[in-house]
Amino acid sequence: MSIARIYSTPKSAMQSGTARTDDWVLEHAPKEAKRIDPLTGWWGSGDTDRQVRLRFGTLDEAIAYARAEGLAYEVEPRRQRPAIRPKAYADNFRTDRLFNWTH
Repeated sequence: MSIARIYSTPKSAMQSGTARTDDWVLEHAPKEAKRIDPLTGWWGSGDTDRQVRLRFGTLDEAIAYARAEGLAYEVEPRRQRPAIRPKAYADNFRTDRLFNWTH
């Protein structure tokens, strides 16, 4: 019996936006190892569950689906993103700076 993995989608490394990071994803663990096809030389597997990736709006919905389908699952906790500290160019010229500004 394979274990389903439930995790929160991470932020894309290509952009600074956080769109679609509130979703929860359920993925199936591989049931069999990949093997090389002797005719084409490509890697493949007969495990079609590995191709399925289900998205849910909340963690509770993902867990309810896994329980309804009788899937064993493990939940990866959501990583906390560091707080964004706004910066302004004008702060470089403040008179109450703690250290000198140099180029």
